Amino acid sequence: MLVRFLSLSCCLALFCSSAFAQETKAKKKSAEPTAAANTQTELQSIRQSSKLFVAAFDKADAKAVAALWTESGEYVDDTGSTFTGRKAIEKEYDRFFTENPGHKITLAIDSLKLLSDSAAIEDGRAILDPAPAGAPAISKYTVVHVKIDGQWLMSSVRDTHVPTPSAYRHLEDFEWLIGNWSAEEHGAKTEVTCRWIANKSFVERSFKVTKDGQVTAAGVQIIGWNPVASAPQSWLFASDGGQTMGKWTARENGWQIESQGILADGTPTTAVTTFVKLDEEAFAWQSLSRTVGGRKLPDTEEIVLKRTK
Repeated sequence: MLVRFLSLSCCLALFCSSAFAQETKAKKKSAEPTAAANTQTELQSIRQSSKLFVAAFDKADAKAVAALWTESGEYVDDTGSTFTGRKAIEKEYDRFFTENPGHKITLAIDSLKLLSDSAAIEDGRAILDPAPAGAPAISKYTVVHVKIDGQWLMSSVRDTHVPTPSAYRHLEDFEWLIGNWSAEEHGAKTEVTCRWIANKSFVERSFKVTKDGQVTAAGVQIIGWNPVASAPQSWLFASDGGQTMGKWTARENGWQIESQGILADGTPTTAVTTFVKLDEEAFAWQSLSRTVGGRKLPDTEEIVLKRTK
């Protein structure tokens, strides 16, 4: 009788244990989707905060940018300088916006993880347009987010400057030329835009000449480093189909370019062009020793272009 009672007790215990385990497992499974949904909701809130940062940055609103930090938040820039508290962070961004008007930013989030219900960490890259002066690099960042009174704020932000391979070191003397330039001579308006391309391994110089509302000349020139000749080299493509290759030689306050090319019909051309930096806001351009099909052409007048942006 006792054996039978013990046997029944064991069966009952096993049944209850199995039923409890199944119930616990079912509850766990039903809770998993809820937890995952909550996690995604929190991560989406943090991503929305990143979008607010981009919007405030693009508007050059230093106060709105700083408001995305906690009251005692910390920002460490890529030089190692530390700014603690919203007031200090706002002041630093205000300085940046004043010195770099019109800059825009793009954030590429590489990793975003919740550490707890009220903490998360984000790693990514920040891309400025236009690119800042100096050697090209990737700007990496790490952000520690904390949730305070239902709002996700940045507690700590650290920027890191990571250099990238580029021919920039051979072309850094062109840095001052980057920007928009304009000149008006004898009713003709010349507009030139110079910008870095391909990770600052090349400079693109686009130009347009208009007179009486009509475009009389236009084209684009790519300037890069020729490692064989150990000198800058350029390729110019004109809107009329002509093209020119030039060898650049440094001269006092500028360059001299010896060019050979062809017109759209194959007629050969040559010229010597000079760029002379007058100051940070102006340079002089002139084309000399010009020939077309072996026939000499007069030198152009010197044109002084002034920076417009």
